[in-house]
Amino acid sequence: MKKRTLLLLFACTAALAFSACGKEEAEETPAADAAPEPVIQVISEDSSAPAIEEETEVVEEETREGMYRSELTNEWIDESLKDQRPIAVMVDNEKTALPHFGLSKSDVIYEITNSTAGGGVTRLMVLVKDWGNIEQLGSIRSVRPTNLQIIPEWNAVICHDGGPFYIDDYLARDYVENFSGTFSRVNNGKSREFTEYILPGDLDKNFDNKGYSRTYNEYYPGPHYKFSSEENQIDLSSDSTAVNATHIQMPYKHNKPYLDYKDGLYYYSEYGSQHVDAGNNNEPLTFKNLLLQNARYVVFDDHGYMMFHSIDYNREGYYITNGKAIKITWSKSEELSPTRYYDMDGNEITLNTGRTYVALVPDDIWSDLEIE
Repeated sequence: MKKRTLLLLFACTAALAFSACGKEEAEETPAADAAPEPVIQVISEDSSAPAIEEETEVVEEETREGMYRSELTNEWIDESLKDQRPIAVMVDNEKTALPHFGLSKSDVIYEITNSTAGGGVTRLMVLVKDWGNIEQLGSIRSVRPTNLQIIPEWNAVICHDGGPFYIDDYLARDYVENFSGTFSRVNNGKSREFTEYILPGDLDKNFDNKGYSRTYNEYYPGPHYKFSSEENQIDLSSDSTAVNATHIQMPYKHNKPYLDYKDGLYYYSEYGSQHVDAGNNNEPLTFKNLLLQNARYVVFDDHGYMMFHSIDYNREGYYITNGKAIKITWSKSEELSPTRYYDMDGNEITLNTGRTYVALVPDDIWSDLEIE
């Protein structure tokens, strides 16, 4: 799609977001500063030789009986799940909500600033393909317009508990389907807003009550990421922009998350401690791929409600895997189109097999991102 068309689509979407106004609860909005660059620690051929014609070896793609490669992670999963839609769950990321349940069994996790108040509180959007095996996931909180612009590219059903009226126009779209406030309450000794979780049977009940398709519908845009197999892992060292990336300090001030590289994976920590999954024997939350997006945003009101420009063109970012990071660009043309990521030569990047962390970082704190 031509750049002019992409910009026109982005302008139309942004206009809808700007038209919203109102409030859910009082929050304070900090001033935004300009964003410089992030802090990072930073064969010729003999033309006289005769050309040698080489045979190209045809490598057949591996198959496993009764299994297929997940379109979310490229991992082998049961073939019965092939057409099943994923769910996207809004998980509270306040310190009071910890420990989380069920996140170590997710496929893709987005971390997105939820409000400009309180140092930029983030919320997690957790995508799960095999949701029939969820034992406990949450706790669940409200949704924002940014999330409702992103889930159509996955054809996911979003699970949340309400939200400000800024979400109303997005929920009215035919391709946005949601379950809100219809999950189980767990007596965990906390105040009510921290007690809602998805438990066994909750999703079956919700799908039955709403009549939503459990399989991909007509709005499914197709597979999302390009993947490399476990045997042919992507090595970013050959890229001229590659830098060491064994410690990533995210610039979110509220929870101060960071990711450390060990044994081929990135371990997620926040609030000064390693993240553990209380629903899975305190399993640490790890990722194979990190996609960091420098994103513009708009603040709706004096209470800190905001929305990212998740539809944008040629924005900067980073792809991080196997201890290395490269500069990339990202673009998204419309709500139903997947976000695409490109290296600095304009080629769509390939991810390694495994779980992916995606972060939308406000452009005014992008310079505080540290990659070491």
